[in-house]
Amino acid sequence: MTRSGRLYAGTSGFSYPAWAPAFYPAGLRRAQRLAHYAGRLGACELNSTYYRRPSPAAVRRWIDGVPAGFRFVVKGQRSAAYRAMAGDVEAAVGWLTEPLPAFGDRLGMVLVRVSANITRDDEQLAALLAAWPAGLPLCLELQHPSWAVDEVHALLRGAGAALCATDLDDAPEPDLRVTGPSVYLRLRRSAYDGPAIERWAARLAPFLDAGHDVYAFFRHDDRGAAALRAEALQAALSHVAAPAAGPDVGGTS
Repeated sequence: MTRSGRLYAGTSGFSYPAWAPAFYPAGLRRAQRLAHYAGRLGACELNSTYYRRPSPAAVRRWIDGVPAGFRFVVKGQRSAAYRAMAGDVEAAVGWLTEPLPAFGDRLGMVLVRVSANITRDDEQLAALLAAWPAGLPLCLELQHPSWAVDEVHALLRGAGAALCATDLDDAPEPDLRVTGPSVYLRLRRSAYDGPAIERWAARLAPFLDAGHDVYAFFRHDDRGAAALRAEALQAALSHVAAPAAGPDVGGTS
């Protein structure tokens, strides 16, 4: 089935030796993991960039190791992301984004995680969106529930920034709200069985049919199950028919 949007499914991080032999072949060298990963999945949410800015050498190594259609999501370095929402916005955004153009067309999104101890502040959010460089696709994970209001969604929509939906243990499945060109989903539950993956495929299909790219990342684990779940989601989308009417792109599905 051909869809006008593309699914970029993957995991949070990729370089886990314990994923052999479930996902990586036994004996695969560390330097070969990314190429193997990119041969089976379409995107990766980089974990290391959350703890430190990527060096030019690291960026070059990553982009040289994947095909043209592969996409990286860069998790914004956590202290700079915090300062961007609780301090000097322009300085924090400048420092955070300075290395990112080196990813070129392999950059799918920049994920800025706004921690649960930061409550709604429309003025600070507007300042962040205004300072964000044009051409760098932005997604915000707004973890405190005070952000889940129409006024915040309107600010994101006006800037074309995506809103991250996060699926967590002991919580209802999240709404998917379109505020930018792409939909972003973090699948963070401890386990996903086949029916759960099929259910998510059915929820995501209408967005793909409406022309939105979808980024969906499973939480990494210590066995390689996350990568296999991402493959299962890719396979499920290949045979899920979308409803005749697409989603309300201004609201939730």
